[in-house]
Amino acid sequence: MSVPTSTLFRTPEVAATPQRLHIAMIAPPYFDVPPAAYGGVEAVVADLVDALVGRGHQVTLIGAGKHGTRAQRFLASYEVGPSDRLGEPLPEVAHAAQVARLLEGLDVDVVHDHTLAGPLLARGRPTPTVVTVHGPASGDPGDYYRALGETVRFVAISDAQRATAPGLPWVATVHNAIRADTFPFRADKEDFAFFLGRFCEDKAPHLAIEAARAAGMPIVLAGKCTEPPERAYFAREIEPRLGPDTTIFGVADAAAKRDLLSRAACLLFPIQWEEPFGLVVIEAMACGTPVVALRRGAVPELIVPGQTGVIVDRPDELPAAIAAARRLDPGLCRKHAEANFTTDGMAAGYEAAYRQTMAEITSPRILLRESEGRDLQSAADAAAVDDLLALSDDARPVGR
Repeated sequence: MSVPTSTLFRTPEVAATPQRLHIAMIAPPYFDVPPAAYGGVEAVVADLVDALVGRGHQVTLIGAGKHGTRAQRFLASYEVGPSDRLGEPLPEVAHAAQVARLLEGLDVDVVHDHTLAGPLLARGRPTPTVVTVHGPASGDPGDYYRALGETVRFVAISDAQRATAPGLPWVATVHNAIRADTFPFRADKEDFAFFLGRFCEDKAPHLAIEAARAAGMPIVLAGKCTEPPERAYFAREIEPRLGPDTTIFGVADAAAKRDLLSRAACLLFPIQWEEPFGLVVIEAMACGTPVVALRRGAVPELIVPGQTGVIVDRPDELPAAIAAARRLDPGLCRKHAEANFTTDGMAAGYEAAYRQTMAEITSPRILLRESEGRDLQSAADAAAVDDLLALSDDARPVGR
């Protein structure tokens, strides 16, 4: 499957809503929706909820902590999201079990799950379930998704991600989106490069430091560094590279992230894995900031080379790419983000995915006495939770 490159100013067509749906939206359990700082999946979920409600749909949001969305109803699995336990499997397993219980009392048309553990409980559920794959779709995750069989339909967040697992029952590819009007545009940039992401081998901030230094530019690095593997990576790869030209900002909240993205001369995205999307890429472009990236994963779908950023194949090409990016027009970056990654376009894509899934998954409705139905569902949920608890202890929450 070929992966298309992005096209400047390809404004999506958004069809009118033909019929109101009631959607159960399942967010991960670690952060508020939207998150105060780290939490890319939760940010996407919040914008999707608001856009779907704006298009006339009813949304019941199930997540953790509190929410600031337009959802007509919010149900919490945790009073406070266990963000300090991100990376552990049990919070998501417990969240999935709580979600299954909460769904028993809801009359919804479709369930939209953004978690890793939750889809296992879709087995036997009469309501169609759509799963957005926010992380890898191949390897162990791919084996897991294939084992779910025909009980769910999957949505990819990029064509590159979808191409890694062509045998899954994909129903759509829907790019993530942002509300560009919430990101400040700034044409006059300051003299520093910016890295935003987790401190880990996959995100490779050590390559960002080396590239900026070789280009003679200071760099600011912001991101999460709380889990043991992240702290070990920081000590091994970042600390030896620190100097007067490097600033470690720490975790940037929503306001700080926007400020830094808008001021930076460029965003460095030197990923070392097949990133399924890269939300920070479109956030940077919305601020008028070009992106310098390695050609991995969805990068060619997001950046228009020579117009909104520079894509290279090797880390040693990054310094020259930084110099080239500084000559690009910030206005083109902003227009590209506004035209191609709108929340209404994302909501329209998911609407189509919901309706196709509802048409394909037509589980027969067996009439049972209410008590019998509850007993059967409880037994199925209990068996599924046993399966979930058997997942490896080092299983990572989706898209983290």
